Amino acid sequence: MLEINGSDGGGQVLRSALSLSMVTGRAFRMVQIRGGRKKPGLMRQHLTCVRAAAEVSGAQVSGAEMGSQELYFEPGEVQAGEYSFKIGSAGSTTLVFQTLLPALMLAEGMSVLRVRGGTHNPLAPSADYIAKVFLPAVRKLGVSAVLECERVGFAPAGGGEIVARVEPSVLVGASFCERGALLRRELSAMVANLSGEIMRREVNHAAKRLAWESYDSSLDQVKLVDGAGNCFAVHLDYEHVSERFTDYGAYGLSAERVAGRVVKQVREFLKVPEAAFGEHLADQVLLPMALAGTGSFTTAKMTNHLRTNMRVIQQFLDVKISVEGDETGLWTFVIGR
Repeated sequence: MLEINGSDGGGQVLRSALSLSMVTGRAFRMVQIRGGRKKPGLMRQHLTCVRAAAEVSGAQVSGAEMGSQELYFEPGEVQAGEYSFKIGSAGSTTLVFQTLLPALMLAEGMSVLRVRGGTHNPLAPSADYIAKVFLPAVRKLGVSAVLECERVGFAPAGGGEIVARVEPSVLVGASFCERGALLRRELSAMVANLSGEIMRREVNHAAKRLAWESYDSSLDQVKLVDGAGNCFAVHLDYEHVSERFTDYGAYGLSAERVAGRVVKQVREFLKVPEAAFGEHLADQVLLPMALAGTGSFTTAKMTNHLRTNMRVIQQFLDVKISVEGDETGLWTFVIGR
């Protein structure tokens, strides 16, 4: 049984441990869960991840309670099938999906996963990001999965729903060390129960700040949504990878400020054109690449998420992760055995 200290990381340490435990069959005990957060311990969406992982793998669990800072998880055999989970808040549906994906893609048989909660949450990858950035990247590693957002759920109301289909996958190594040529750029805005003028202002402001004369645009005034919400995104499709930068409207925050915050993210990404992955994609692709046992990628930022994820991965897997940084800010990750 592995002993894992969760004090220097957030919920991701827990999610990665759950994923790897189900894949390897190794039990773990985690202490000081989210110990560095203002509200430490398990919150509602973390509990959903634990309970979902337990159901998928027939695990024995103790400590799965609100606020608990210690968890014991002993997995059984992962079973493919149809699963449905409800977070009961605006907690991220996509993080539940990413927790279960490694186990379900290596199971025998196709699985269908429904998760209800938040689909567009400021503290997690949006459903659009998963479908258009994360999954296209990991498909090159052999991952066979698709995800659709059947109902949008903004924070704090939630009420959204994603549906994912995961097929048995044979993992292979892949290299993501160059973006390649820029093929397409899109400015995308969404509102629910708010004026459509917000979207037009966001698109116009971002296009002006980025000095783009040509681009695709998408304006989506969604209906059948609990509460109100707004998000704005810039999407970039390159020859080898895609990237998406998103921010969310809030009370007292102008459309121009929302768009401006996204523009800032885009400019940071463009500062190091040699980097294939943005900071979030690097963090998310690391685990499936480690399961493949080989691969490489470049990124422009070494984050605490990357460091803690590497540490958890190497506790479960006999895999070497080599990291080198240079004076330009480029970081190169090479995974091997």
